[in-house]
Amino acid sequence: MKNKVLRNMIIPGVVAVACVIIPAALIQAGVIKGYPAQIITLGAINAIMAISVNMICGITGQLSLGQAGFEALGAYAVIMFTANCHIPLGISIIIAGLVSAFFGFLIGFPTLKLEGDYLAIVTLAFGEIIRVVLVNLKGITGGPNGKQFSTLFTTSLDFGAALSYVSIIGTLVLIVILLQNFLRSTYGRAILSVREDEVAANSNGISVFLYKMIGFVIASFIAGIGGALYASFIGFVKPDLASFNNSINDLIYVVLGGMGSVTGGILAAFVLTVLQEFLRFLKDYRLLFYPVILIIVMLFRPQGLLGTKELSFVKVYDGIPGLVRKLLKKDSKKQEAQ
Repeated sequence: MKNKVLRNMIIPGVVAVACVIIPAALIQAGVIKGYPAQIITLGAINAIMAISVNMICGITGQLSLGQAGFEALGAYAVIMFTANCHIPLGISIIIAGLVSAFFGFLIGFPTLKLEGDYLAIVTLAFGEIIRVVLVNLKGITGGPNGKQFSTLFTTSLDFGAALSYVSIIGTLVLIVILLQNFLRSTYGRAILSVREDEVAANSNGISVFLYKMIGFVIASFIAGIGGALYASFIGFVKPDLASFNNSINDLIYVVLGGMGSVTGGILAAFVLTVLQEFLRFLKDYRLLFYPVILIIVMLFRPQGLLGTKELSFVKVYDGIPGLVRKLLKKDSKKQEAQ
């Protein structure tokens, strides 16, 4: 039993460290150039936003169309705390996530008793309210022209690309680890039970509203972290970050990857981010690929690429010996036939 637990910890840990260290070393060595490194890092930020949307839509079972609003709150919050209050960037990112979580609590408390389309409309309105407020607070946000923000990510000539990659991918890995452990706890299983059947969960003594609120606040916190990392990485933020289109893009990652599949949403975020840049030569026509891919997936794989399943490196590792044995058997049969 101990060996199994140890194996389940070591294999994902090795994969996680490899995903952070190896590409960072290649970036620093110049094998991966600055532009591809930037696209990969931006994909990690989109993956964090996909986790946020998945937390509320796929795991908690609620439909939210305003997660980009929490992302914008986190982006402007990190600028305020770092540039104006002179708080270190790492601490400011965590505080920005807490600010978004606080607003998530404020908006969730009166609205999470709503369901389906009604909750979606309220969260959509919330995102638009945030955008309009940010446009009109010109003294703080720079208005519709946005606000610039310089950090070590954007000013360092020696370690900028590698530092950005390690910091943002490391944050993504940490969020995945913490979220997976949370979902395996009693609180996480209670949230999943609310998603599956609210009536049955309530009849077993689980407070449906409480666990909806927990899921919503966690999703808001993750979105705030994503927005803070975006502002730190890009160095420029506009109120349009809170637009409805950005919320829909984040939802597309989750729908394509699979509602309830954290790793599925991450894979979809990386693939679509890279694909959008790869097709940039098509100019605005490249945006047609999003709806086309979405239509194809909905027709042939309506549950998404991974459905509710997770990509498990432990299962892949366990399947390697069996695959090797099959290959050896085929080779021995061929030799016998000869």
